[in-house]
Amino acid sequence: AAFPAGTLAPPPTPHLFSDPAEIGSLRGNLLAWYDRCKRDLPWRTLAATEPDADRRAYAVWVSEIMLQQTQVATVIDYYNRWMQKWPTLQALAQASLEEVNELWAGLGYYSRGKRLQEAAKKVVSELAGQMPRTAEDLQKLLPGVGRYTAGAIASISYGQATGVVDGNVIRVLCRLRCIGADSNSPAVIDQLWDMANALVDRSRPGDFNQALMELGATVCTPKAPLCGECPVKQHCRAWRRKLFGKSTPVPDVEDCGVGSCPLCPPPTEPWDSSLGVTNFPRKAAKKQPRVERTATCVLERKGCHGALEYLIVQRPSSGLLAGLWEFPSLLLAQDLQEEKQREVLADHLRAWTGWPVAAGGLQFIGEVVHIFSHIHQTYVVYSLHLDGDVTLDPTLFPSRWVTEEEFHASAVSTAMKKVL
Repeated sequence: AAFPAGTLAPPPTPHLFSDPAEIGSLRGNLLAWYDRCKRDLPWRTLAATEPDADRRAYAVWVSEIMLQQTQVATVIDYYNRWMQKWPTLQALAQASLEEVNELWAGLGYYSRGKRLQEAAKKVVSELAGQMPRTAEDLQKLLPGVGRYTAGAIASISYGQATGVVDGNVIRVLCRLRCIGADSNSPAVIDQLWDMANALVDRSRPGDFNQALMELGATVCTPKAPLCGECPVKQHCRAWRRKLFGKSTPVPDVEDCGVGSCPLCPPPTEPWDSSLGVTNFPRKAAKKQPRVERTATCVLERKGCHGALEYLIVQRPSSGLLAGLWEFPSLLLAQDLQEEKQREVLADHLRAWTGWPVAAGGLQFIGEVVHIFSHIHQTYVVYSLHLDGDVTLDPTLFPSRWVTEEEFHASAVSTAMKKVL
């Protein structure tokens, strides 16, 4: 049979969970382990104790958005502060974006907080304050809620028997079933979703999904998995293979026994016995981050009480670090000499403020490197002391003078804190 473009032929059964008895056993073992070993996390406590379904869903939703691309240990404090400040959707809907950015400062990927607040406003104004009740509606109706977040909220808050696939789940499933095709490819992701939906425990879907993610976070880790402690190792084909070697003597056919299988590793990347279960999952090579240099000027003046004040300006409302505050900055062309950098920055400040800024007056302080997910950024830092009162045209761009204390309480990025 021909299959539509962009889809895979049905995978051979060794890559699937097709035996109901095995599925039942895997669910039981995983849930028993989770009940015994799960980490005590504030959002889990809220999800388990909050009787109001909307509040429960909101509590899970906030945690899931914060946990995207951020470690659990970092998120806990932010989460507790957030829930204390905005315990309900209604409270968040009334907050300003500035307040949201201030609380989010240091978590990174700032658009997450912005979208969370936009979606809360939408629930209050368009959905009468009631959260959608299924994964399908959550994804359709809430900005910033994708397939994974929708599945997590629906299963944990409402008990909908729907699976979830995040980085941890991808790793666990690829190892359990020796899936060595590129785990970022849409076709493989679709197969993993089908698998997660087939596996999810029907009576405890939220706990099952959290257990699968917990397993990936604490036991089935990327580099040095603790296979000896794994509650489902008897269901894991990668572990069996590590113990017993290849199940077929033919060197170039993977152990599913089907040539050109869409889920096996490519023939060019055969099983490496030194890697064991960490042969899986296989990812395509990561793109190198682009390299940028930015000139940043810390403008300072003596405030009316004698304390130093710094000028900060607000970034545009879209793009990287949208809406955050920073010292006046300018992206530099590649390979500019230091002298030229200084001139370009002085021109920029003159054009922008109307003040007679001389390149010679800019004092070079040093360089700060900050790595964003896709940008290797170097800030070339200068300072300039100004005498007298200087006001900027507020119609051009929002700007304000702040003390050091006010600076740290503002919505500024970690990179700017490093610059100061």
